[in-house]
Amino acid sequence: MEPSLELQKAIRSRLVASSAVIGLVPAANIVDRNGLPAVFPCILIGEGQTVGTGAVARNRHEVFTDLHVWAKETGLVTSKQIVGTIRAALADTVWPVVGLHVADLHVASTRFLRDPGGLYSHAVVSLEAIVLEVA
Repeated sequence: MEPSLELQKAIRSRLVASSAVIGLVPAANIVDRNGLPAVFPCILIGEGQTVGTGAVARNRHEVFTDLHVWAKETGLVTSKQIVGTIRAALADTVWPVVGLHVADLHVASTRFLRDPGGLYSHAVVSLEAIVLEVA
């Protein structure tokens, strides 16, 4: 099992279950996809990384995941609103993830980027989690 994949599934499930998130971004637009977005607004589940913590049992990991928020707008308001709903949807809670106990998951950082062409806004939400493999 790759912890970042299982956590990615749980993150998407949490986002599509949030009425606040879905009120701004349709569930069909929250996807794991490469390349530029095809529809707006959207949340693209981006890069992931799993790092061992050095624990003797080798079953504890740090997982990093980026979410890319895209909106068609000339400013950053919509992107910031979407990120606010993402923060709320992922706030402290119990995470039912197959094979993992999620000890902690939090938003480590957010960045808001302007499109040089002026048509789109882009935000990157970086998530960090500490997970423990369970049988």
